[in-house]
Amino acid sequence: MSINELRSITTFIRTAELGSLSKAAEAQQITPQAASKALGQLEQYLGVRLFHRTTRSMSLTEEGQRFLEAAQPSLLGLQQALLSARQTREDFAGPLRIVGPRSVLQPVISPVLDEYLRLYPEVQPDVQLDDRIGNWVENRVDVGFRIGASPQEGLIARRLFPMQLVICAAPSYLRKYGVPENRHALNQHRCSVFRHPGNGCLVPWHLKIGDSLEEWPVAPVFCTNDELLELQTVLAGEVIGQLAAPTAAPYIRAGRLVPLLVEHVADNYSLYVYYGSRTAIPSRVRRFIDLAVDRLSDSKDFVLSAEELASRRARLVGT
Repeated sequence: MSINELRSITTFIRTAELGSLSKAAEAQQITPQAASKALGQLEQYLGVRLFHRTTRSMSLTEEGQRFLEAAQPSLLGLQQALLSARQTREDFAGPLRIVGPRSVLQPVISPVLDEYLRLYPEVQPDVQLDDRIGNWVENRVDVGFRIGASPQEGLIARRLFPMQLVICAAPSYLRKYGVPENRHALNQHRCSVFRHPGNGCLVPWHLKIGDSLEEWPVAPVFCTNDELLELQTVLAGEVIGQLAAPTAAPYIRAGRLVPLLVEHVADNYSLYVYYGSRTAIPSRVRRFIDLAVDRLSDSKDFVLSAEELASRRARLVGT
């Protein structure tokens, strides 16, 4: 069926329902002349008259009544299908506002965003990475990532994976300064400390000691509020750093970093994805959440097992 045929049938049904060709034209936002032409084309195509016309009224012929009864349900179904298709497209178009901490999140979220954009090219993600916690309602946030507690009451949380903190050094550092054999030996080593971009405070190292998580003071010879700069300084062999596993894992697996004091790897915090109501979520937001949960939940790309940490340490320190 062509669009012209669809318009002709729609004009016929609207005229029958409203009792007036001019009203049918107005309902479809077309001119009376276009409506008359559409109706005439339909009658010519069918080879029958559909209306008795006078200067004051229009009434269905017997053939017109039979055609109306046959066509009206089909047109309604077709209109519903068209509306559903348009709504589906609109659901997967428009902005998608995502927030999260600048530290750690970039290597985690980038592969998910790339895949999502391939699947839904009509969506326009607006990603704001900031270690400060803003107002999610005022900023109209759709999806947020946080390490640990919810940034706001009433949000729904889905846990993704534990956020390990791994003490690392480059092999060149260990050759030059030696290997710290226990946590107390850190006092004799060159350590880096991360400065929180939100409040400017130095973030203390956290060590897992037994079943508890404890702050462990180190005297920094280097500090920065940029995670990538800290990573580059550790890779250069100038300092030991405590890095998040998503940042350190690919370099540990490539042999460019050595995990140290692996029995003290802190894993008490986790990365969560947060969002609002379970029911009033646009489809484009729901699909992003589902994709993030599917790709990131307990992902081995961002989590180092105890066995892997121990073997990497033994292999690289031995070398």
